[in-house]
Amino acid sequence: MSRRMISAAAIAFAFVVATSQPSFADMSRGVIAAFKGQLVISAGTLPEGKNDKDTIAKIKKVQLKEIKGETTEDVTAWYFQYTAFLTKTGSKNLKMEFLKGGKLAADKQLDGIDPKSGVLSGDITIDENEGLAKGSTYQVNLMAGSSIVAKTTLVMK
Repeated sequence: MSRRMISAAAIAFAFVVATSQPSFADMSRGVIAAFKGQLVISAGTLPEGKNDKDTIAKIKKVQLKEIKGETTEDVTAWYFQYTAFLTKTGSKNLKMEFLKGGKLAADKQLDGIDPKSGVLSGDITIDENEGLAKGSTYQVNLMAGSSIVAKTTLVMK
């Protein structure tokens, strides 16, 4: 294999690794304080405003409480962006748990977390084969071990 092919393969691998891991958002202390402990679900990246008050209002406007899934071959899948405003830092691995009636229905492991970051952004794809049901409401908890570090309620349509 030539050097050029090895370099191309290395770059492609780095891109896949970089795009499959969570990213870390840079936000002001005021915005972080306003959403601390919340898992903000949105269709895309969170907007920025002219100041903290404007940014907070814009985030609240795009925050979703329901997500419409797409059905392919009789299986519904949901895709969404999340921004977690963590109550506690220090974990390199987190788990997003979907609870229905207090019982675990599904979960997603998040690896490669910056343990110093208080804000985490990324995207999730999850489907019915992983345990979720169309039309159900879930308590979504972002867990660091046995501690909830961010949470929200979400309806899967």
